[in-house]
Amino acid sequence: MNDELARWSRGLRRSSQLLGVAIFFFLYAPIALLVAYSFSGSRSLTFPIRSFTFSWYVSLADNAELLHSILNSLSVAAAVVPLTLILGVPAAYALSRFAFIGSGTVNHIFTLPLMIPGIITGLSILLLLKSLGIGLSLWAVVLGHTVAWLPVVVGQVAARLRRMDRYVEEASLDLGAGYAETFLRVVLPNLKGAIIGSALLVFTLSFDEVAITFLLTGTENTLPMQIWAMLRRGVTPEICAVATLTVVMSGILIAVGVRADKD
Repeated sequence: MNDELARWSRGLRRSSQLLGVAIFFFLYAPIALLVAYSFSGSRSLTFPIRSFTFSWYVSLADNAELLHSILNSLSVAAAVVPLTLILGVPAAYALSRFAFIGSGTVNHIFTLPLMIPGIITGLSILLLLKSLGIGLSLWAVVLGHTVAWLPVVVGQVAARLRRMDRYVEEASLDLGAGYAETFLRVVLPNLKGAIIGSALLVFTLSFDEVAITFLLTGTENTLPMQIWAMLRRGVTPEICAVATLTVVMSGILIAVGVRADKD
């Protein structure tokens, strides 16, 4: 009986390991193929790849439209990050430390943009801007991204606040500091990791966002929109090169953000 149970346990363990490998392959094999095609010596994407080259990466530096779209994406993300932090950090602190009528409802409302499809968020903001007579522009994109990714900051900062020792704040208040001074001199330094982590994550999400950007941008393209325009002419190694650089940058920022949040 014990031998049979041990064999069953080993079989289950092997099956779980194989399933894990299969899921990992399913998730990351397409990305690996994308990276491989970005070095293909042939303009047509055929497998197996017969020759390799770095020329597609070199040609990116000569693409003025692509470089301009990258600058636009960086500008949007750089504006979204401080806006989400300015709004999200105090909101997370208020929801975590103060009880008021409807605080639970407000907390759930903050998570809605993460559950609603980006196309719906973008459409609602588009209708609001139209009703106010405001045209489409990169600033409209900044507004849409801020609404969409504000819950990321609120969620990460609130999680860090739950792990923070509240006796430290109470000691500061007992020693004569007010709530504002306690927040600035005691709470905020302890939130450094969560703030840096959420900022990097918001930057990455904003840089890569497509649906909201598609509805709110005017004549200025961001990088995802430029890639979408390039795809109309077919998938080329040049597009794979752009996508590879984006994946690498996003992976680095997310890894740094996760590490900062743990610290």
